[in-house]
Amino acid sequence: MSVRVSLETRLTDMLGIEYPIFQGGMAYVALPALVGAVSNAGGLGILTGTSYTPEQLRDKIGEVRTLTNKPFAINFSPACPYLEANLDICIEEKILILTYGRGRHTTELIIDKVKPHGIVCIPVVGNVRQALRVGQEGADAVIVSGLEGGGHVSHVSTLALLPQVISKINIPVIATGGFGDGKGLAAALALGAEGIQMGTRFICTQESPVPLSIKQMMLRATSEDTIVSGKITGLRTRVLKNKLTEKLIDMEDRKVPISEFNRAAEGTGSKAFVDGDTEWGSVWCGQIAGMIEDIPTCKELIERMVDEARSTLEMARGLFIS
Repeated sequence: MSVRVSLETRLTDMLGIEYPIFQGGMAYVALPALVGAVSNAGGLGILTGTSYTPEQLRDKIGEVRTLTNKPFAINFSPACPYLEANLDICIEEKILILTYGRGRHTTELIIDKVKPHGIVCIPVVGNVRQALRVGQEGADAVIVSGLEGGGHVSHVSTLALLPQVISKINIPVIATGGFGDGKGLAAALALGAEGIQMGTRFICTQESPVPLSIKQMMLRATSEDTIVSGKITGLRTRVLKNKLTEKLIDMEDRKVPISEFNRAAEGTGSKAFVDGDTEWGSVWCGQIAGMIEDIPTCKELIERMVDEARSTLEMARGLFIS
């Protein structure tokens, strides 16, 4: 009788989660209902914390706790205007895990402030140099983000970047960028990652707060319907093509001043993910859009992925002649 393939890793043991699947801390998307659903399904729900005042963050943490008693994380970007005060809230509320974008001074501030309180620190990086740096600074694990993902992206594909990072650091690595099913999870584990993070796939779930018009846009999309804009500012962002991207790419081609570009892009994330504007909103979306065909619950999605990952790894064993 075959033994069921285990998906337990150092990461699941460290965080007290059942499956090595993170939900990205996406602005406008990673709200309590989605966070609670992912954690209840055995993954790690991650609450976006960047735009909240300390009082608002405390309220959102309370909302998540009414939905789940499982571990969840808070995510911050380097642009968080209330970062120090919000870190105090995380300490007071005994948050277990933080994920965060790496920015100037941000990593040192977070690690120095929260690690003495037992909070697990997991930064997001986009290249080998950054991964080495955060490992030296004391990060407990690292999320390695490849070119295929939605939102802010690096210059290197996940497939090429992941093994380079894994070969050079000893802390657990979480792969993100290009994952949306169990086969992808199995592939990441085979490459040496100890978990994956998904953003785009969790947007298209029933508990996601994103308007149906945006979810349907993603269901219709192919992997060729995304484009990277924002190169002029250095904040490269993968989004679905629409009237807004046509305008922004034209502005980049004309090399308009960065201030003019920023004015045109300002508030467009909210237009998409709050208002449901498919043409003039910035629809952050990864290349895996082409493989999304339904809008399941988080529980259905995670259970399906886990079953597929196990069967894929088991099938891989059978490919070899004994």
